Amino acid sequence: MHSRGAVMARTGPNWDDLRFFLAVARTGTLSAAGARTGTEHTTVGRRIRALEEGLGARLFHRSNLGYALTEHGANLLGVAEAMESAFLSASAATEAAQAVSGTVRIGAPDGFGSVFLAPRMHRLTARHPGLEVEIMATARIFSLSKREADIVISLSGPQQARVVARRLTDYRLLVYAAESYLAGAGPIGEVADLSGHPFVGYIEDMLFTRELNYLGALGPPVSARLRSTNLLAQVHATLGGAGLCVLPAFIAAAHPGLVPVLPGAVSLTRSFHMHIHEDHRKAAHIRAVAGFIAGEVEAATALFAGPSV
Repeated sequence: MHSRGAVMARTGPNWDDLRFFLAVARTGTLSAAGARTGTEHTTVGRRIRALEEGLGARLFHRSNLGYALTEHGANLLGVAEAMESAFLSASAATEAAQAVSGTVRIGAPDGFGSVFLAPRMHRLTARHPGLEVEIMATARIFSLSKREADIVISLSGPQQARVVARRLTDYRLLVYAAESYLAGAGPIGEVADLSGHPFVGYIEDMLFTRELNYLGALGPPVSARLRSTNLLAQVHATLGGAGLCVLPAFIAAAHPGLVPVLPGAVSLTRSFHMHIHEDHRKAAHIRAVAGFIAGEVEAATALFAGPSV
């Protein structure tokens, strides 16, 4: 332990040390940081302790609520982010030199594929003129083994053999309504009041994954009077004044006419996972697209977390 601290005191922390520091600083817990870095939370904890010992300073305040930066940690954060930026720039330059080319098909839930991925993907194809991307944005399960897609964004961990998976991010869902609906509807002061309002939701017997069964998780008995298999159809029905709807915060953020209802009392959390078949994970064009998706999601942490209460 002493020799490691002496080396770090002479040379300073390296990037591998700092990526664990950044993960904890951004997520606030060891378990979430472990999911983000693809390691066990115990490993993350060891790396943070070793980093603090090497620097001779406490970087986080620990509590039951998680990890919060100390003054030393806040000072290190800027240094770590600068190193991260340099690392990502070097990685991008290497990718460009490899002349990534080919077609990559992405299977994703309709909201993530249409609202999040589609507006951003052109930045990657501009960087790689020989790269083509196909986005299948639809609510269904895609088979990697049948080559229905090269990369799959899912709401759960891998369900198929020989799949390499990583957790991309948690995302928050709230109850939303159009301003026009709330202006003419009965008051909603507590959770029990939700039962007196119509909902927009999924067609239950056509749900492709149990993670989309939102209404049963709200607490009070509610039912959808208007249903669709398509999330964007639900968004526009809600904007039209059809009633209340459980929506991902990153989707609702694109529509200022939607207002969160009881955000401090009603909130759900789900996760996005990225899956790639073992046979394809080393292909340069698939690695480039997967890395781009992960980077864009990482940069949009606040968007997926939703509005602060």
